[in-house]
Amino acid sequence: MGKIVRALSADGSALCSAIDTTDIVNEIHRIHGTSATASAAAGRLATAACIMGALMKNETDRLELRINGGGKIGTITTVADYRGNVKCCIDNPYADLPLNAKGKLDVGGIVGTDGYLTVIRDLGMKEPYVGQVPIISGEIAMDVTQYYAVSEQIPTVCALGVLVDTDLTIKKAGGYMIQLVPPVNEAAIDFIEENIKDMQSVTKMLEDGLTPEEIALKGLKGLDGEILDSWEAQYYCDCSRERTEQVLITLGKEELAKLADEDPVTEVCCHFCDNKYRFTSDELRELIKRI
Repeated sequence: MGKIVRALSADGSALCSAIDTTDIVNEIHRIHGTSATASAAAGRLATAACIMGALMKNETDRLELRINGGGKIGTITTVADYRGNVKCCIDNPYADLPLNAKGKLDVGGIVGTDGYLTVIRDLGMKEPYVGQVPIISGEIAMDVTQYYAVSEQIPTVCALGVLVDTDLTIKKAGGYMIQLVPPVNEAAIDFIEENIKDMQSVTKMLEDGLTPEEIALKGLKGLDGEILDSWEAQYYCDCSRERTEQVLITLGKEELAKLADEDPVTEVCCHFCDNKYRFTSDELRELIKRI
């Protein structure tokens, strides 16, 4: 579980969301067997998805973050609901790189910068909203900030972090995001800029025992911030046998018949949670009748 906290400045001009995603990123590592650098990259994107998803309003709303910068890890995809519950899949979870020149996990290197960050919001309309920006760093947080500046014209600060232990488990992970609410208050900008300078990295604050509440209020120091709301989020995959049947049906009669003839049992694996669904040849033929 991870705790999401949102704080609002007294005048309503700034919102700060903070979350501890240590358990969530550990679950990503457990499911996908990620390397240290892959855990950091996927964990940052999943943390961003948690925060951004929690900004949506309706129970059926879904947010997808996808990044591919041409690096060794390939595409990372995260999907979050309006409560910040998230799932993640990774093209190459075992990909890794040496530490960068600063002695840190080389997230920017493993993601790459030759590609795009894509944001897809399904708000129940006829078509989902799709926004896309070129990757500028591959470090995720800066790219999310760039997305909000370019695609939504919302002044935003995003900080994300994942601290990986020597046994590859996750010691700490989390993030925060500060957004200015139009009309922009220039005084609020000054306070927030100073606050960011004074704040340590997300993982250092979590290591020092700060809670998401304390981090959120730190971001709004000087603006009389108050906690707006908080709740628990988790790694959650909504796959099911029924949904898998619908995916198989989209293959069409010819492809399903081919699968039924080739093997007595067809296994379908969910890329988000590694759950496996088995279908006998007879079950596949029953699906064909539904087409």
